[in-house]
Amino acid sequence: MRILSRIVLSGVMAISSVLVSASGLDTLQKFNSDTDGISGQFTQTVHSKKRTQTTSGTFSIQRPGLFRWEYTQPYKQTIVGDGKVVWLYDQDLAQVTKSTQNQTIGDSPAAILSNKSALNANYSLSDDGNSDGIDYVRAIPKRSNTGYQNIRIGFRGDTLANMQLKDSFGNQTTITFSNINTHPQFNRGQFKFTPPKGVDVLTQ
Repeated sequence: MRILSRIVLSGVMAISSVLVSASGLDTLQKFNSDTDGISGQFTQTVHSKKRTQTTSGTFSIQRPGLFRWEYTQPYKQTIVGDGKVVWLYDQDLAQVTKSTQNQTIGDSPAAILSNKSALNANYSLSDDGNSDGIDYVRAIPKRSNTGYQNIRIGFRGDTLANMQLKDSFGNQTTITFSNINTHPQFNRGQFKFTPPKGVDVLTQ
């Protein structure tokens, strides 16, 4: 009887572990299909071989294709995607860089957040366990020239918690999200950008 109990218990534990590991992927797919807009705050930490740099700010995304990232600490930088053009405004340099949006974001993590179709079209997805109460999904690019080895997307419950990126040079970037709102009311003007007077505008 004890042996049978152990077998049954082991089976239940195995089934439970499968259900737990599946929750991250299920949550990601539901988030991707149900979310039309998202806003919040972020902290971004980049670990390279030579140094670690942390920045923070706010973000707004209206799917498909509209986004605004405002870096506020330790420097001020604005990145706006208006659906056709990505504008990058560096206040300290008094410089704006203008580039075509499709070419700029490509298969990048920005594409995952700003376009519903990008997730399943561009990445192979698998559950990647749980750590500190966060369920992770590993996204591996289907193409080899994206610049990223893999991306881990984490959810605490049904709330987007973080993204962990490993690029082709081995650098690790962690973006931690907070104060997430998946039903924001946006003014479409948030996703338009006009270069301030007196700044240099470069086209890539």
